[in-house]
Amino acid sequence: MSDDRGHAPSRPVPDAVPEAAPAAAPDASAGPRAADARRDAILVDRARAGDLTAYNDIVALHQDFLHALVARVVPDRDQAEDVTQEAFFRAYRQIGAFRGGNLRSWLARIAVNAAVDLQRVRKRRPVQPYPELEDDSWQPPAGADADPEALTMTAERHAALAHALAAITADQRAAIVLFDVEGYDYAEIAGMTGVSVGTVKSRIHRGRLSLRSLLADRMELFRER
Repeated sequence: MSDDRGHAPSRPVPDAVPEAAPAAAPDASAGPRAADARRDAILVDRARAGDLTAYNDIVALHQDFLHALVARVVPDRDQAEDVTQEAFFRAYRQIGAFRGGNLRSWLARIAVNAAVDLQRVRKRRPVQPYPELEDDSWQPPAGADADPEALTMTAERHAALAHALAAITADQRAAIVLFDVEGYDYAEIAGMTGVSVGTVKSRIHRGRLSLRSLLADRMELFRER
């Protein structure tokens, strides 16, 4: 078929096919975290089904983290061992309540609550509170030219702070340790301890005031020289 001038009509040019968008580069930083989350989710599902080996794997993966956290909240190593064990018992009994998300944070919340509960029950001051503060392996190694007077001052400072921490309430101590030592924010601590953000802030504020009062006659240890 031709037009009035005897030329065949030109065919319409088809729309250009858009090029496929390049695939997004994988987030390298999210890779290990995503893999850990998938691993934990699989283990939790198996543990819910009654697989004790899977739950033992959860314990093996997270017990060092949990013990280190608890050791900051309770006054001595024996209590830290007891609380860590109790936390895993509670987690096993409550595994059906886990709704996904960060398993480590969920375990940390259970452990902190177990630590606070134990402190409320015992309500006693240990003979040697917070021994890890006096453990040479816990402190940075001293240089060859370390000043003996400075080392003595540091040891006294740690001991004074340890005794003061042991004297405040378990709730306040847990909040201060989680915030000032472990670096969790207010919202994370609220989630772990099951209270409001306002309550967390109040516990930290009141705990710091109590520490300041308890350390009033030792403040020279904490002044810059």
